[in-house]
Amino acid sequence: MKTTTQSIEQLGINTVRVLSADAVQKANSGHPGLPMGAAPIGHILWTEAMNYNPTNPDWPNRDRFILSAGHGCMLQYCYLYLTGYELSLDDIKQFRQLDSQTPGHPEYGLSRGIEITTGPLGQGFANGVGFAIGQYHLAARYNKPDFPLFDYKIYALCSDGDMMEGITSEAASLAAHLQLGNLIYFYDDNHISIEGSTDLTFTEDVAQRFLAYGWHVQVVPDGNDLEALYQAVKAAQEETRRPSLIKVRTHIGYGSPNKEDTAEAHGSPLGADEIKLVKERFGFDPEQSFVVPEDVLHYYREIGKERAKKEDKWNDLYKAYKAKYPELAKEYELVSNGKLPDGWEDKIPVFPASQEKMATRKASGKVLNAIADSLPHLIGGSADLSPSTDTDLKNYKSFSPEDREGRIFHFGIREHAMGAVLNGLAVTKGIIPYGATFLVFSDYMRPPIRLAAIMKIRPVFIFTHDSIGLGEDGTTHQPIEQLMALRAMPNLIVIRPADANETAQAWRVAIGHPGGPVVIVLTRQGLPVLDQEKYTSARELEKGAYILSDSEKEPDLILIGTGSEVSLLLQAQEQLKQESIAARVVSMPSFELFDRQDAAYKEKVFPKALKKRLAVEAGAEMGWYKYITDEGGILGMTSFGESAPAEDLFRKFGFTVENVVKRAKELLG
Repeated sequence: MKTTTQSIEQLGINTVRVLSADAVQKANSGHPGLPMGAAPIGHILWTEAMNYNPTNPDWPNRDRFILSAGHGCMLQYCYLYLTGYELSLDDIKQFRQLDSQTPGHPEYGLSRGIEITTGPLGQGFANGVGFAIGQYHLAARYNKPDFPLFDYKIYALCSDGDMMEGITSEAASLAAHLQLGNLIYFYDDNHISIEGSTDLTFTEDVAQRFLAYGWHVQVVPDGNDLEALYQAVKAAQEETRRPSLIKVRTHIGYGSPNKEDTAEAHGSPLGADEIKLVKERFGFDPEQSFVVPEDVLHYYREIGKERAKKEDKWNDLYKAYKAKYPELAKEYELVSNGKLPDGWEDKIPVFPASQEKMATRKASGKVLNAIADSLPHLIGGSADLSPSTDTDLKNYKSFSPEDREGRIFHFGIREHAMGAVLNGLAVTKGIIPYGATFLVFSDYMRPPIRLAAIMKIRPVFIFTHDSIGLGEDGTTHQPIEQLMALRAMPNLIVIRPADANETAQAWRVAIGHPGGPVVIVLTRQGLPVLDQEKYTSARELEKGAYILSDSEKEPDLILIGTGSEVSLLLQAQEQLKQESIAARVVSMPSFELFDRQDAAYKEKVFPKALKKRLAVEAGAEMGWYKYITDEGGILGMTSFGESAPAEDLFRKFGFTVENVVKRAKELLG
């Protein structure tokens, strides 16, 4: 590190401190303390540690930066602006304002240079593990001797709060097990949280904890010591088999005479008078705001231009690589642009009608393995449940420190971290990730699922054992409210297929879906494979709801169902027919896909004049009222389940042909 520029370096760091305080003050909202205390860490990252290109934030081999402590986002916004990204000083001034490029926490897809949406603490920490796995996987598939196309690293800034969250423990354990030596995390150890000193709740030795996980750990006693920070980064960059944690003792609100090292600096503006004192301390005019000295801006912009030259060299390398390995280059360009190989859909199996039942989880496993060869970028696994979720790719190996090209992932019993890791993989261009567990455990994963929906990224979440039909495991494992809770989430496609062929089509939709996460909900118990000639083709699943079986005459009512209950409705339809009652059966695997259809199609499936409708689903009733009208009814779950064989449970809770017929006749009066 050049020592002759120490003065301009310090001025730059102090500019970030003052600029952050000004932005929070103008917004009358925000977190000034972290940017003021951690500004030297940001300086080292953007001037010494990271490779990036401000004019092309999507350069494939850039180093990734994750602000896991997303509340301190003014730190990131300042350095993005200073180094030349598409973020202006006016954007800084619009911090936390409507439609601005500088929201209160970093948002992926909103501001260039933001790698992933963070804010809920611990998520960014775990996202980075997904980024790291993605880098190793891409390198294993595409790198060749003398062609290190993908050798980037993942940097993150984490807070005390990140360290307290349980997801961090899950992710840190996994990262060490997988020997992710491309992870370099800074721990902003400022000893303060919202309620006051971290001594109130957090007295563990974080360094020893991470050593126990198997991380490479360094401690920097003074967060203002640029040379010590620089040397710590160098040492971390040289570590290849262990993820690195650099624990840095900082001072929240550094430079604030009355609020430094206090909780008051954490999540509130410093106040106009206090900011004047901060500016005086750092040599700024206390009467001026949003001042960026010309030499500071020039200094950082020149660094940004130098970093951009890294991509120029990489582009030359890629050009030579493309000439020598044209097929691999063609494949990478295709998948990294979000396109799918020609003919992959042809590999999706069609299951013949059979009286022999097949669980949709089993059908899903068959589909996965049928399409795996055609989709080399489809990778994933489960939270220690692959025998139950049927998510292993049979002809491929597991991802491990010894085999980075492995496509099967063993996340361990770490559902929360698994969801966040999938998000990190999903924003790594060239990868389509999936992860599986039981539907009831989706509750452990709601934060990363929600963030995936906010970002409109494309992980596939597979949730099996989808109802009381899982049987003897009982109330703790039988999901009741989870399905509707997932449907309540914006931007999330939830699909509960009725049989093996709808499951196959669910995968077609999930892989081909242009944007946003998809949840596929599957059964443990076997279901009949419906006759594709007798009934409407399962390809209609893409419309969310479709007339699976219509009556020969004008229907008297509509029976609506999803998943395992659809075959039940078909049986009820036959019995009603024998009693001269005409019923239409609608399979409705996805509310969200149906809601996207035009009015004419919706009227075709659910004519306004046909108000007698019975919705049948072995889950919470909430949500069905939108589709049944005030003359309809719902057969659902209004309690938790019990521990018993599935057949006994369905009988007890009324999911029988006899009860469906009874309820239908009651609607008709």
